[in-house]
Amino acid sequence: MPGEPTAAQQVIGGFAPKLVELTDGVLFGDIWERPGLSPRDRSLVTVAALVALYRTGQLEAHLRIALGNGLTKDELIEAIIHLAFYAGWPNAMTAITTLRSLVEQGGHHTDRTR
Repeated sequence: MPGEPTAAQQVIGGFAPKLVELTDGVLFGDIWERPGLSPRDRSLVTVAALVALYRTGQLEAHLRIALGNGLTKDELIEAIIHLAFYAGWPNAMTAITTLRSLVEQGGHHTDRTR
């Protein structure tokens, strides 16, 4: 692919090229581009799933993407508070501290594949 390497290419490109191909082509090239949900809604669903399943390794990146896809800090805070009662207090506390750190760093971007 021409241009800047995707996040998957940067992290595992030479190690697991097939997983990069699936991530970039299927997940972000097909699933994220389907017309049934907006990128904003897909981000909200993804963040909720990551919080609920305690998938902290992917959470920060998807919080960045969510902010870039139009979710506000306050909306993400509210979603995490709501999830505390359905997904567990420790999951919510980890998510909220991750979001706080991200917001305090001022970091988010709009390109979900980078």
